[in-house]
Amino acid sequence: MKSAVETLNPTRVRLTVEVPFEELKESLDAAYKKINQQVTVKGFRKGKIPARVIDQRFGRGAVLEEAVNDALPKFYTEAVNEADLNPLGQPEVDITELKDGELLAFTAEVDIRPAIEIPDYSGIEVTVDAIEVSDEDVEKSVEQLRGRFASTKDVERAAEDGDVVTIDLEAKVDGEVLEDGVAQDVSYTIGSGELLEGIDEAVKGLEAGGEATFTSQLKGGSAEGKDAEVTVKVTKVSARELPELDDEFAGMASEFDTLEELKADSRKRLENMKQYDQATQAQERVLEKLLELVEVPIPEKLLADEVQTRKHNLEHHQLGQMGLSIEKYLEIQGKTVEEFDAETAEQAIKGIKTQFVLDELVNKEKLNVNQEELTEHLMRRASSSGMSPDQFAQAVVEGGQVPMLVGEVARGKALAVVVEAAKVTDTNGEVVDLSDDEDEDAETVEAVEAADETAADEAK
Repeated sequence: MKSAVETLNPTRVRLTVEVPFEELKESLDAAYKKINQQVTVKGFRKGKIPARVIDQRFGRGAVLEEAVNDALPKFYTEAVNEADLNPLGQPEVDITELKDGELLAFTAEVDIRPAIEIPDYSGIEVTVDAIEVSDEDVEKSVEQLRGRFASTKDVERAAEDGDVVTIDLEAKVDGEVLEDGVAQDVSYTIGSGELLEGIDEAVKGLEAGGEATFTSQLKGGSAEGKDAEVTVKVTKVSARELPELDDEFAGMASEFDTLEELKADSRKRLENMKQYDQATQAQERVLEKLLELVEVPIPEKLLADEVQTRKHNLEHHQLGQMGLSIEKYLEIQGKTVEEFDAETAEQAIKGIKTQFVLDELVNKEKLNVNQEELTEHLMRRASSSGMSPDQFAQAVVEGGQVPMLVGEVARGKALAVVVEAAKVTDTNGEVVDLSDDEDEDAETVEAVEAADETAADEAK
């Protein structure tokens, strides 16, 4: 076999391959054997039909077609390996010559990973938010905890903000009561914003037995998106009673004996959360700076496939679960179709570029992923998917997705190398040291996943 490579552009090549006919012998034998098992010829046992009889009865062309279809993937792979290419996706193959007994020639055009030069990234500098927890933040956290231990008591007065009301609802569109527009004994906290727009204003001031009518756009159901005339009747008003903020509450709501200990723990938890957010922010901003330093040609077909994948996932998975159409989503977002397409393309480009750059860094820094790192990452992914680790691992193996997970961990480690080399300061001018962050690797992997989420499999 002889092969040559022609560079069409930085991300696409054309392979020209010539195969002497004798190298097709194995595929020809396989073709005769396959046809033998599929056809019946009177006078011959199944599977024992001579090649000359198959040629006479079914045509030599049918045998050659079967043989070529069997041989092409093997010769294409040999040519790719010989040229040391990193193909993306499936090639476009064109058989240019097929002479029985002499020669098979074909061309294959395919997208390839572009050659990327990683510049010196040690000079990257980013600024992140400082870790600041105020007394007000602590008080708010304790109040939220206090709210979870609130009780309710029925009252004989008009409903106010924060009260829990029991209500009956009836929705009409064009004067007709909707089949799915009636609900009874619904518990609702005034001011929570969990039901229809306008309901807070309607029920405030009503006592048990009172009712009001208001107009609101329906968020779901058979008349989703339509304006409905909603009648709400209050059947019970309950006031929320919060426990006293004292040592007794601290003992009831936590493992601490005093309120001061509870507040100190809340402050520590808030500081840890802000530290996590700060580390994630640093990684995201370092990644942005790194991408700005590198020129990366983007394969057109890969980009088109990635954009289509993102649109499909949004429309059929994310929005589908929320009962929203793409049109309704764009209306809520206040975007035109053109703006949405441009934004999706921009996100796809960033995802592909992130993978290309970090994969090149993995190779440059000779980074490897060990079993412990892969297992830890698998556990995190299983947790976020709502599956048990065993179920998730089985799904990954059966779906052939292990290389994908290895790639995610490796890219996270590559970004961690760049973050470690960067200068990170907070808004107070203090240098941020991320080297002692126990969860740094996990956060870095998550930052990479956020940047290249749902990126095309061909780019991995």
